[in-house]
Amino acid sequence: MKVSFRLVLACLVLLALPRLAAAEATEVRIAQPYGVIYLPSYVVVDNQLIQKHAKAMGLGDIKVTLTRLSSGPAGSDMILSGNADFAMGGYGPMLTLWDKTRGPQKVKGVMSLSSSPIFLISSDPRIKTLRDFGENDRIAVSAVKVTLQAIVLQMAAAKEFGWENRFKFDPLTVSMSNPDGMAAILSGAGEVRTQAAILPFAVEELESGKTHLVMTSDEIWGGKASTAVLFGTEKFHTDNPKLYAALVAAFEEAIAFINADPAGAAEIYVRNEPQKKGVAWIEKIMRDKSLIEFTSVPQRTMLFADFVAKLGTLKNPPKAWSDVFFDNVAGKPGS
Repeated sequence: MKVSFRLVLACLVLLALPRLAAAEATEVRIAQPYGVIYLPSYVVVDNQLIQKHAKAMGLGDIKVTLTRLSSGPAGSDMILSGNADFAMGGYGPMLTLWDKTRGPQKVKGVMSLSSSPIFLISSDPRIKTLRDFGENDRIAVSAVKVTLQAIVLQMAAAKEFGWENRFKFDPLTVSMSNPDGMAAILSGAGEVRTQAAILPFAVEELESGKTHLVMTSDEIWGGKASTAVLFGTEKFHTDNPKLYAALVAAFEEAIAFINADPAGAAEIYVRNEPQKKGVAWIEKIMRDKSLIEFTSVPQRTMLFADFVAKLGTLKNPPKAWSDVFFDNVAGKPGS
């Protein structure tokens, strides 16, 4: 009887294995830096959009956790350590991970979240142009070398001083979160008097009367480019097809919501990142298309990929923008 019982038990386990293998994850872990360019994530989490789409696809209860970090590379570290499924940042961190990861841990882009300039802003009256920076000046970026802010400075240096001087500003950069960078240049008390800033911090700095604009990245890029992208691992994408589809649908719905209801989206942003200026101020920024556009279409991916490949940062550069993204954006008019 013991043998028969064990045989029956073994058979039941074997029969259950395909079902167990097919089970999808019950949690989605997202890492996000600060700033309005990442607003779609707040909308997704606050409105429980992943849970909504997961339920429609026949999945059970889904837990969604959002961890806020100082920079895109910090989110990359969470993915590599297995503490996040998806992260957000600029093209710099995403392309670096795409190039360096292999197999199930291969990282690819999910979609763009927004397009917005990087603003080089200074509270030092001496600094009017790129040629005014000296060896003792310091520029705040969210992380040195690999973030979009740092890459913009390298692009600007190459354009202004020639390719051989592309790293001219690297020794001047200091890693600071966007909120800390803003606090530093507005205080005027420390060595950091300039910041490569994103929204909404750039607008608050310029409206303070204590700073001035040195340049924007649009002057370097020749127009709009994706400044916030969502990326994750091949393993999550492959092992959880329905949950991945629910995540994609959730972020697409969030972007549509922001564009249809900027006032409601601004309320969500201020609830998650409280600040003194208020909801109406954030809404005004969001409605200014020269400042920001929320879109899932990747823009100027190859501009960055080609540049960092020329730098030597990418050892295996992509041949097309779609190479670095999952297939859910394949039909979009990206670049």
